[in-house]
Amino acid sequence: MYKLVAIDLDGTMLNHYGEISEKTKEIVKKCIEKGVEIVLASGRPIDSIKTIANDLGIKGYFIAGNGALVYDIQKDEIIYENYIKKEKVLEIIRICEENSISYNVYTDKVILTPNLKFNVLYYYKENLKKEESKKTNISIVENMYEYVKNMKEENFLKITICDDSDSIFHSIIKKVREINGIEVLDIAHMSRKIIKQGTEEIPVEYFYTEISSNDVDKWNAIEFLIKELGMKREEIIAIGDNINDKKMIENAGRGIAMKGSTPEIIEVAKEVTDTNDNDGVAKVLEKYFI
Repeated sequence: MYKLVAIDLDGTMLNHYGEISEKTKEIVKKCIEKGVEIVLASGRPIDSIKTIANDLGIKGYFIAGNGALVYDIQKDEIIYENYIKKEKVLEIIRICEENSISYNVYTDKVILTPNLKFNVLYYYKENLKKEESKKTNISIVENMYEYVKNMKEENFLKITICDDSDSIFHSIIKKVREINGIEVLDIAHMSRKIIKQGTEEIPVEYFYTEISSNDVDKWNAIEFLIKELGMKREEIIAIGDNINDKKMIENAGRGIAMKGSTPEIIEVAKEVTDTNDNDGVAKVLEKYFI
């Protein structure tokens, strides 16, 4: 019997507009009423995930920064953390600045960015539809290196690097991989998102990777959590679509990929559900719990 479901957000629970359907909300709430532990497992920072968790009525836990931390919603505190060191963040910033490539620094509270492009532009547009208390905290920083160097708080979740040129992107990733003590997510395909602007739909496409500290992974965070809750690996369902979901899908009792997921995810999944635009997550939850 399954007791906990770890669910990715972008490309999985969220549709291509960054929204959760009413059907999915309804099914998630029914599962919670039945005692199922629903855990959101995302690369997003705390406030962005907390807003979604609150809307869904999740009272337990979520995983942020691709596994860099586990957050206890009831206690309103971080119970597990594995942050990337400041000196590594500064090394990566220097490489990105020297090569004029787009990047963002995620702390546990805010996304720091030199400009609104690619994934941060998507979050910014998402914010325009939200009330103030539910917005993802984004801060545009003019001199990122000096700003980060002088920061007193050092809770760095991850760095994302983005570019719409395949050759430029991969040349920078090659340089970043030479840094010790970090994990560079191996994402080979373009990210595709849709931004609504009035009646117009604008596609945002870019190559990207996510960089974190060594051993940061959604599955490692799940393992910590299930030990805390006294559960077994066999009692876990994990649902995702991208390479940062691979280990949790491989290791969970039931690893499930979204239709249209990156091929590496389809290969390791025990099951494939429908797409994020066709309530794939809701269909899994209905099948196993409703």
